[in-house]
Order: sequence, then C-alpha cells, then structure tokens
Amino acid sequence: MKDRQYPHITRNPSILGGVPIIDNSRTPVRSIAGYYQLGMSVDDILHSLPHLTPAQVHSALAYYFDHKAAIDRDMARNNDDAHLQKQLQKLRLKAA
Repeated sequence: MKDRQYPHITRNPSILGGVPIIDNSRTPVRSIAGYYQLGMSVDDILHSLPHLTPAQVHSALAYYFDHKAAIDRDMARNNDDAHLQKQLQKLRLKAA
C-alpha cells in the first residue's frame, strides 16, 4: 500500500512508545478502533472523548481501516476491554 498522509495522526517515540496517536493528544488510534469495534458511532466516541474533534476521530478510523492488522495487534497487546466496556455502559445508561 502506498504510504498515505493522515491528517491528525502522528507518531512520537516519547508518547506511548511511538504508536499512532491523535495529534496534540495522547489518545492512541487503538482506543478509537476499540470503541468502534464495540459498536460505538463517531458521535458516541466524541461523547466519550470530548477533547477530540469529528475530523480527528474520522482520521483515526481511516488510519485504522488502512492498517487494521497492525492496530489489531496493538490492541491485543494493550487490551483494555474493562475501560472500553465501562465507557459503553455509561453511554447506554445516559441513553436510557
């Protein structure tokens, strides 16, 4: 695959070991991918991570889809299902 530019996505070796993150944050792409895999919409993700913009979340999802195998491996190494499930439960309670 041709190397593409992803607005809002960067790597910094001093932040989370250099995994892809959302620019000007410490939010890794794997977190956005994890929320998405739980069935959360972009709006749900933005509600859970209000410091992000829609453009940042969409860029993270585009990066994830283009690098799915690598991000899935990163997610498996850094599994934080308990936190993701807690966020999803908060959204469900708010919607009820």
